[in-house]
Amino acid sequence: MKSIHGFAVLACAALFGLTSATGASAADVAKLIENCSNCHGKDGASTESDVPIIGGVSAQYIIDSMTAYKKKARPCPETKYHAGSKKGQKTTMCQVAKDLGDADVKELAKHFAGKKFVRAPQKTDAALAKKGKELHDRRCEKCHSDGGSVAADDGGILAGQWMPYLRETFKDYSAGKRPMPEKMKPKMRNLSKDDTEALVHYYGSFK
Repeated sequence: MKSIHGFAVLACAALFGLTSATGASAADVAKLIENCSNCHGKDGASTESDVPIIGGVSAQYIIDSMTAYKKKARPCPETKYHAGSKKGQKTTMCQVAKDLGDADVKELAKHFAGKKFVRAPQKTDAALAKKGKELHDRRCEKCHSDGGSVAADDGGILAGQWMPYLRETFKDYSAGKRPMPEKMKPKMRNLSKDDTEALVHYYGSFK
């Protein structure tokens, strides 16, 4: 399963009017980080179950995700800011990505990649988690090593990610709403809803 790219990674900035393709000043970058934190939490440690944890994921994963949003190659459902001066305002990740220059994305990626991935506290079913581990070991471990906990795989961090977020990601893949690497397709093929739920419980069981 190369890359759970539904890590809606960075439901964050939006319509800043601060950035350009040539990059932003230190003050501007700090403002971008603040805006990201309004949805993803301090240092990317999201406390919202529908918003992915991005602190500690690889910089390349964030860059790849934002590039996909710019190209509208990933679903861009409407969302709202969870905190800050824009709390309640509507936006989409495609709009966020469109308004960021490449240099800004690199700065944000570097910042959040340097933070710790804080696993979400969640209740899981032990039997489902066991089944999920077996599925992961057979289908996913090659690309998402150590249970999907290694940032250097550049496929996002699955271990300890919010379960509701992962469920939506699997739904997008199953519905064909989200593209996946060719080598991921046979791994996802024939996965039932029960199988994906087991995987969700396995990843959610990491504390």
